[in-house]
Amino acid sequence: MFEFLFKRPGDNKSGDKQPAGQEPQPEQAAASGGGSAAAPQRALQAEKLSQIQGDEAAAVEFILQCEFSELRLSAAECIHTPELLERVHSAMRNTDRRVAKLMQSRLDAHRHREAEHRRGETMLEQARTLLKDAQLTPNHVADLDRKWAVIAAPELQEAFGEVRAALGQRLEAQVQLQRAMIDRLASLRRLPSESLPAAELAARLDALTQEQAQALQSPEHPSLPRSLVAEFGLEAQKLQASLHEIEAGQAALAAREAFLAAQQDKPVAELNADALRKEWHRLPQPQQGTQQEALAALQQRFDALLATLPQPEPRKPREHKEAAAKPKEAKEQGKEQAKRGADQHFLDTMDAMEAALQQGSLGTAAELDKSLKEARDKGMRLSPAQSDRLAHVRAELKRLSDWARWGGNVSREELIKSVEALPTQNLAMSELAKKVGSMRERWKALDSLSGAAPKSLWERFDAACTAAYAPAAAHFRHLADERHANAARGQALIDEANAEIARLQSGEAEWKHVAGTVQRLRLAWSHLGAIDRKEKKRLDALFTDALNTLQGPLEQQRKGEMAEREAIIEAAAAIDPHDRHALDTMRALQQRWQEHARALPLERKSEQALWQRFRAVCDDVFQRRKESMHEADIERRAHEAAKEAISARLEAAAPTVTPATAGKLLREAAAEWQAIGPVPRAHEARVEKRYHAAVAQVQHQLEAAKRAAGVAQAGQLRDKLRLVQELEQAVAGQGALDTDWEARWNALPPLDADLERTLRGRFDAALRALPEGRDGYAQLLERNRDKLLHELLRAEIRAGIDSGPEFARERLKLQVEVLQSSLKSGQKGGQTSGSAQVRELAALPALADARTASRIEQLFMRLAREGK
Repeated sequence: MFEFLFKRPGDNKSGDKQPAGQEPQPEQAAASGGGSAAAPQRALQAEKLSQIQGDEAAAVEFILQCEFSELRLSAAECIHTPELLERVHSAMRNTDRRVAKLMQSRLDAHRHREAEHRRGETMLEQARTLLKDAQLTPNHVADLDRKWAVIAAPELQEAFGEVRAALGQRLEAQVQLQRAMIDRLASLRRLPSESLPAAELAARLDALTQEQAQALQSPEHPSLPRSLVAEFGLEAQKLQASLHEIEAGQAALAAREAFLAAQQDKPVAELNADALRKEWHRLPQPQQGTQQEALAALQQRFDALLATLPQPEPRKPREHKEAAAKPKEAKEQGKEQAKRGADQHFLDTMDAMEAALQQGSLGTAAELDKSLKEARDKGMRLSPAQSDRLAHVRAELKRLSDWARWGGNVSREELIKSVEALPTQNLAMSELAKKVGSMRERWKALDSLSGAAPKSLWERFDAACTAAYAPAAAHFRHLADERHANAARGQALIDEANAEIARLQSGEAEWKHVAGTVQRLRLAWSHLGAIDRKEKKRLDALFTDALNTLQGPLEQQRKGEMAEREAIIEAAAAIDPHDRHALDTMRALQQRWQEHARALPLERKSEQALWQRFRAVCDDVFQRRKESMHEADIERRAHEAAKEAISARLEAAAPTVTPATAGKLLREAAAEWQAIGPVPRAHEARVEKRYHAAVAQVQHQLEAAKRAAGVAQAGQLRDKLRLVQELEQAVAGQGALDTDWEARWNALPPLDADLERTLRGRFDAALRALPEGRDGYAQLLERNRDKLLHELLRAEIRAGIDSGPEFARERLKLQVEVLQSSLKSGQKGGQTSGSAQVRELAALPALADARTASRIEQLFMRLAREGK
């Protein structure tokens, strides 16, 4: 409130004219609408802007030289190059905020596009790396798709699409290769059960093996499951190893089939049952288990053939009476029959021995020879022919035994070499044990066929077998130790489970810890490893009992937790998405869910199912809220358009507004503005700024109109005040008296009511004093001269107008008085309105010289310009 004390004589307020030699700013000149030179300059620069036509460099030069902000903004719309944007932004940052903001937004958009492009190039390079990777997996491609989905790089979409298509082709090739591998393994497993001929079976096996080899040569072969590849190799090796046996079995079945066909074609009378049985047993027998059904069918056919042959009539039983009458005869006949039966058995044994020799079964022949020796030792007598036959058979047996003994020793040598070569073959331990066992079985078979082996050979063979079996023995011992160690770990897990049960029963255990312990124990038990069967059964029973004891109360607690989760899901589903606190409520529910999940995890399947439901409910609430926000956004945009329309109406009405229409226009605009709802938050500041700028423009135009009216009124007041002062000069004898004062008064335009009444009263008083009390009124006018100067000086102090150097002392003194009076009254000095000051000075009759009249007119004009 003390600003008038420090005001210097040369200081001017915002309403004063610019000092001489100082030009107004271009924006101020353009905004005020004043100045005759601004309009042609603006038109010239507008024409220059129309000639730019998309030339960014020319637009930059125009912006840097243009003096009008709206033309600079129009030119800025043409600039898109980052370097030029940066240049304009640096130049306009502190000069034109709108242009700088536009440049900054385009620079941000350009940087965002560049960042997205770099991310897209990174993802494209990653896709190309995946395409070259031999170990391509679907999860890598899925991860790549998820990352690419959030990248906005349309210029790289075509290149990424090509690489992605190539990745899809590789994945499709992997799927086809894996499906073919599964089908090929299934076909290989079905081959033994299809009863195919050996040649066809070998051909099918070769075809499948070739297909497998081609698959392993495929570029996508690393995607094949190793377990399936290894299983195919094992199955193919087994089938290849059994081809010889299958072929031998099929040949044996074919021989039996041919034998049956040949015998069935013969007349029944030529067939002998015993001879048929002997020949049938001499035929080779298949060893494959899958051929036993065919062998059984052939045996049924052979039995049916034997059933068609005539059977010997059974001997009729003797009468009891005849047996009692002739016991001696019966006894003799019985001996004779026994002798004939023994002879027949001896002959059958000799036939079997001959058959065994023919088949090369020396062991069987040796056993049959032993039976024959026992029969001879019992006193059986042979005919010369039978004796010769027996001697011939035994000689053949000796000859073959000698050859077999020699061949057996050779075979044993070969067998020893095979055993000694086993350690160099790098066989699996189980296969090595099988090989050593089969070698020992073959040695025993040679003993039965070729006789006992020399001790030296046996010792060599036994030492070779022991050396070859040593790694397998060590391996099996290691496995046994592992089984014992696994059993110890299993017992430790059971003890841990029992300890957890004790803590749970005592109330010290937490449910989260119990759930984690159960899951960890179950996982550890599943990875426990091999255990001896008997021990495994006992430990499994103990572990199952302990786990059931833990899981009982845990499941009960989890049921309660599931009920809590269900309640949270229901609470989330009941949220109103239009509620302003919906997001806070949803966050609180999500926090509750996390707390419950941390307190007690559920089973993975149940946890996932409940979480999927909860997430679906949350997504639904967010989606509905998003839709609601979209509708609200549409409504806000409509509000924005309505408010923009109000601002546009005010801007259009501002140049033509008058004091009579301005108040109504502003009131209606304010009422409409308050009735319209909110606008988008991002545009709120801009819309408010435009509205307030439009209101300010209308108010500025209104104030300008008021100032113009005030200046006109001040001019009229000046003219009438000059007339009154001239009349008072005439009353004081300093002017002409024969003037038609009333006509001159009526010729001037009227003032407002108060001023017109005030000056008219002063004019009438002077007019009455002109013929009557001229001297007395002249004295009054002279006496009021000092008062006029005092009041004028006070008004100049209040208005902040310089009074001149001659009044500096009186002015300072009066300023102090004004300050003291204002401090006493508690009001700021100069609170008296300008109209009151004008009325006081206009109502005071006093003589005034030219300097005083000039000061009064200057005061009136200053107050009029300031709108006071």
